Amino acid sequence: MALTNRYKTAPGAGTLAALILVLVFGSPWYADWATDNTNPETAGGWWLRLLAWPRWRFDSDDSIQNVLSTDLRAILVVALTFLFLYMLPGSQLARARGTLSQFFAGWASYVFAGGFAALIAALILRDPTLLGAFRAAGEGATYGLFVGWIIGLATLGGWRGTRS
Repeated sequence: MALTNRYKTAPGAGTLAALILVLVFGSPWYADWATDNTNPETAGGWWLRLLAWPRWRFDSDDSIQNVLSTDLRAILVVALTFLFLYMLPGSQLARARGTLSQFFAGWASYVFAGGFAALIAALILRDPTLLGAFRAAGEGATYGLFVGWIIGLATLGGWRGTRS
C-alpha cells in the first residue's frame, strides 16, 4: 500500500477514476438499466440516472454526427479531467498531500470537465444552437457537481507530479 501511494499522482488518480466512471456508468447497459429501473422523481433515482450522463454508444439509429458527438462528450470528460487536474493550482499549493484543497481541486476539475465537454460536443451536433450548447454545458456542470466528489476523493494523497 505504501509503495502505490508513493508513486500516485493526483492527476493520474483522478483521471483513472473519471475513466472508470465513464466506462461503467456511461455504458449503454447501465444507462438502459437506470432508465428502466429508477424513478427520476426520487433523489436516488435522479442521481442514478445522472451517473449515466456521459454515456457512450457504438451503434444507434441516430445520425453518425450525433453518435460521434455523444461519444466525444464521454472522451472529453476524461481528457479534460486530466487537463484541469494538471492545471488547477489547489494540489500544487497545498503544503501537505491529502489536504482539503486537493479534494476541492479534484472536484472542481470534474465540474469544469463536464461543462466544457458538453459545450464542445453540443457545438458539433447537427444544427447546433447557442442556447442548446449553454443548456448542455449546464447539464455537464450539474453532472460534475454531483459526481465530482468521487474524483476529489481519488486525488487525495496523490503527488502533483513526479518526485525525486
